[in-house]
Amino acid sequence: MNPHALSILLSSLAVGTITTLSSSHWFLAWAGLEINTLAIIPLMTKMHHPRATESATKYFLTQAAASALILFSTITNAWATGEWTIITMNDNTSTFMLTIALAIKLGIAPFHLWLPDVMQGLSLTTCLILATWQKLAPMSLMIMTGHQLNTNLLITMAVLSTVVGGWGGLNQTQMRKMMAYSSIAHLGWMTLILSFSPNLTTLNLMIYLMLTSSMFLMMTTLNSTNINKLSTSWLKTPLLASSMMITLMALGGLPPTSGFLPKWLILQEMTKQHLGAVSTLMAMSALLSLFFYLRLSYAISLTTTPNTSNSNMTWRMTNNQMQILPTMITLTTMMLPMTPTLLAMLN
Repeated sequence: MNPHALSILLSSLAVGTITTLSSSHWFLAWAGLEINTLAIIPLMTKMHHPRATESATKYFLTQAAASALILFSTITNAWATGEWTIITMNDNTSTFMLTIALAIKLGIAPFHLWLPDVMQGLSLTTCLILATWQKLAPMSLMIMTGHQLNTNLLITMAVLSTVVGGWGGLNQTQMRKMMAYSSIAHLGWMTLILSFSPNLTTLNLMIYLMLTSSMFLMMTTLNSTNINKLSTSWLKTPLLASSMMITLMALGGLPPTSGFLPKWLILQEMTKQHLGAVSTLMAMSALLSLFFYLRLSYAISLTTTPNTSNSNMTWRMTNNQMQILPTMITLTTMMLPMTPTLLAMLN
């Protein structure tokens, strides 16, 4: 892609998200979401492949429907209450429609079916943007309106998302689809705690962005799009392969990695709210996700592929394009001792 066009598109992505994050008026927030959607469509189709075109079309139709529903819910609210401010969604019908619209935007179950298909047709870099940056604007709107949304609906969607995210990733061989189901499961944890502690939702979002970014950057460096390609990574870069294994354990929520922190705090808060059955169900569904993360870890570290690489000494070759990767890997594994500091910053 032309560097000038790429810079304009990335700038538009940033402008759209910042507009939504900084707005207090619904129409401005909606405009930011639209800019965001329109800016990523050309990035999706830059591969000039029918699969990429299909993904871009599915994404556009889904996001357009969600944006229309957001606009409809805010107009209904303004008609009922006379308010356009984001924090004054007092009409029950409007808040119900808004919850569904934001769930479609984010890919929360049962409105998740577009996400794995769309991510499978994209390049790894565009998948990284879709799984991280594109979640910021809708999730910020969800956090701002969280105290007015229907708690029972949020809990139902959260439990469904974690179960679907764990169950859907079990039988996959494609890395991008696995990361899509991983994203659905993590969004379920964020949605669950939204009504009770928005600060924990923010903390979970930060850690999710960090873990997913480091995972996609490592996949891009190793050029791994399925499990077979992943199994050759140990021959190329043993250090990066072992780091990927640790990142997968963090995504699964195993201590002492950073991924354990939000799950621990969320389950603790849900127990305080006397929702023991929901907490148990969430913890059990997290085991489903952990299973396919362990499966990937096994493929990376404990199997040797019968196919040797054609190039000589690939593991000795240096890659200077990912200077941020060591920092991301360190944060992936070392944030658990910083728990009191993070909680103090959020409170």
